[in-house]
Amino acid sequence: MKLIDSLVTQAAGIAAVRRDLHAHPELCFEEVRTADVVAGKLTEWGIPIHRGLGTTGVVGIVKNGTSNRAVGLRADMDALPVTELNTFAHASQHHGKMHACGHDGHTAMLLAAAQHLAKHRNFDGTVYLIFQPAEEGGGGAREMIKEGLFEQFPMDAVFGMHNWPGMKAGQFAVSPGPVMASGNKFHVNVVGKGGHAALPQTGIDPVPIACEIVQAFQTILTRKMKPTDSAVISVTTIHAGETNNVIPDNCELSGTVRTFSLEVLDMIEAKMQQISEHICAAHDATCEFRFERYYPPTINTEAEANFARRVMGDIVGPENVLKQEAAMTSEDFAFMLQAKPGAYAFIGNGDGAHRDVHHGEGPCTLHNASYDFNDDLIPLGATCWVQIAEQFLKPGSSGGNVS
Repeated sequence: MKLIDSLVTQAAGIAAVRRDLHAHPELCFEEVRTADVVAGKLTEWGIPIHRGLGTTGVVGIVKNGTSNRAVGLRADMDALPVTELNTFAHASQHHGKMHACGHDGHTAMLLAAAQHLAKHRNFDGTVYLIFQPAEEGGGGAREMIKEGLFEQFPMDAVFGMHNWPGMKAGQFAVSPGPVMASGNKFHVNVVGKGGHAALPQTGIDPVPIACEIVQAFQTILTRKMKPTDSAVISVTTIHAGETNNVIPDNCELSGTVRTFSLEVLDMIEAKMQQISEHICAAHDATCEFRFERYYPPTINTEAEANFARRVMGDIVGPENVLKQEAAMTSEDFAFMLQAKPGAYAFIGNGDGAHRDVHHGEGPCTLHNASYDFNDDLIPLGATCWVQIAEQFLKPGSSGGNVS
């Protein structure tokens, strides 16, 4: 029996686990029940586990043979602070919390792979199954690394995978280089001098100063950055004033910056601060500027990305392994790729036709209240994980078969 056919036979049981996780979503660093479910299944299959890295992380250890080589496979577990619009049987039972990004499905795919790897062990070395908390803004990968993930579980490479709505089910995408952008927050507080709106000369109006700053930020992209580079500066909030006839004392701006390289990010941060402070000074106002870097760019290493592409091509055919179009969204798997060689791939989630009746009226896109993971991906994603592990740790191989 082919590997994927074997995994199809166990998919119904794993899909039930996935739907249970979907019905009981937990936000970042709160994944206690989810971690219990994961740990329970791994233990049931005879897989030793380690718990507690990154607060609620779970690492399963599957060993075979005598090789010291090891590979890490990572799935994220946390949900989003979203109120679900779906009303099917496995919809969220916790108002304001929802698996709107498919981390329940990612967990399920890795569990299915874990069950197969534990039973067959067709490899020489160690597979580390990394069930990570707090991807959605909490930096769970960073916290697991800080607490010794790669020291306690030394591995030669690490791989991650995310479902991708709009890409056909049965397709993968993976490429070398940057595939997800850095995620960064900024806050600018323009401090002026309030007064009567009919007497603007008696105060320092922070509102037009803030508007000037918003416009000037865009010149960084068009006049300070190479046209061949990519970046986004989005001002997403502007807050000032309480009534129509009073000039406020201050005006606050905030938003996000996304880039594919740290060099571009360094330049943008410096220019944003310079622009904010100098425009304020030109108008006799002052400026409070803060810039927070929370996720670095996700950059696949060449050998590992090409290795994953070959493995996926053997499963679905090379024509169904697409070039990975870099996205301006961010992903904390980036921290793992800063520490280890590896690759972050996409698996097609389809167009939403898989959703049960009573789904919400919105599209089946990530971070949407009508989203649901496509359970048909479980055997395919698990097959990919098993093949990556088995090929990377192929008996007699010293190089992981990634060259």
